[in-house]
Amino acid sequence: MRRLTLCILASLLAASGPASVLAQGAPPPHAFLFGTWTGGIFPVPSGTVLPPQACLSQPVVIFSREVVMRATLTSQFMVQREIETVRASPSGVEFRLGTIDVPPLLGGAPPQRGFGCDSPDVLHVQRRGENEIAFPGCADFPNPLVRCQTR
Repeated sequence: MRRLTLCILASLLAASGPASVLAQGAPPPHAFLFGTWTGGIFPVPSGTVLPPQACLSQPVVIFSREVVMRATLTSQFMVQREIETVRASPSGVEFRLGTIDVPPLLGGAPPQRGFGCDSPDVLHVQRRGENEIAFPGCADFPNPLVRCQTR
């Protein structure tokens, strides 16, 4: 039994060896986006720092390592899109988002999939500052977004 346990442990360590060390080394190109953002749909007053409770209670966009979620004006639920690839660009990042097959709500039109950009499966994010981004060319987000501060 002990030999079997040691063999299993050795195979698990071998499988998670150098590859996991490399995976943990550099952050993904979109790491600066992780967290919640507000604005975009409506302008955020410049120079104003929203209280964390106000911002976090109604975020407009949430970025994580594997998913981008966005709010819409027509639904109380956030639309979730899986990230297929992320590529760094000189001004920010470009996301290729997984396609989703969403049924229409109660026989109506299907919910919005994209961000109002040329392609619903591509999102260009322009970094404008430490806590400000924009989605250039995306009609649903004509204004810059600001990061929700947690403190």
